[in-house]
Amino acid sequence: MSESGDDREVVVKRGHAPGATAAEAAGLRWLAAAGTVPVPAVRAFDRDRLVIDRVPAGRPSAPAAERFGRGLAGLHAAGAPAFGAPPPDGPADAWIGRAPMANVPAADWASWYASDRVLPYVRLAVDAGTFGLSEAALFERACGRIPASAEPPARLHGDLWNGNVLWDGREAWLIDPAAHGGHRETDLAMLHLFGCPHLDRVLAAYEGAAPLADGWRDRIGLHQLFPLLVHTVLFGQSYAGQALAAARTLL
Repeated sequence: MSESGDDREVVVKRGHAPGATAAEAAGLRWLAAAGTVPVPAVRAFDRDRLVIDRVPAGRPSAPAAERFGRGLAGLHAAGAPAFGAPPPDGPADAWIGRAPMANVPAADWASWYASDRVLPYVRLAVDAGTFGLSEAALFERACGRIPASAEPPARLHGDLWNGNVLWDGREAWLIDPAAHGGHRETDLAMLHLFGCPHLDRVLAAYEGAAPLADGWRDRIGLHQLFPLLVHTVLFGQSYAGQALAAARTLL
């Protein structure tokens, strides 16, 4: 591994599984290439470690939240080749946190979201004993009700909970992506699920830059299915009820 010779403060992350550091490095570079939201520079990586710039500590502010909302709209608008597309040079077998996540390009959002972002985690939760067959059948029925979307593939952060948004006092920075091509409402639904400082300002600025399709608030539960099921796989029963409730919003 080669590392930068300057005196910039860096963070060294350990890779938890094969391909994890490569996926994160590719995701960070893909998000940075959009030039819309600050992302720490990747200094070096190998199979075991990822070295990135350290983000200075600060406090969230309303002006920073508004810049973040506009920047996030620009990031999504930078686009992706397809739903499920990995970042350039990123592995198809990637990760969201410590859960596996397959990035397989597809043309149709609704069928891809069901087959690649909902049902794989339902199966993992069934294998772990968190869901039974009746709960699995409920998710199957919900997947049959996912509405079609005319949205083009967006360039998603993919794991946009509050802990992956860092504030330096002036800007919001994005870290720890599970980047892929997807529906832009999924990133926004994750911000709703886990909270975000000044979220109302973030969303108002986003809509000012890139208005969302009518009824997007009614679809928040649909887009929260993915992160809720991932959390059910990672953390067990504590998220299972929320995942089931999100599925029922489609029935």
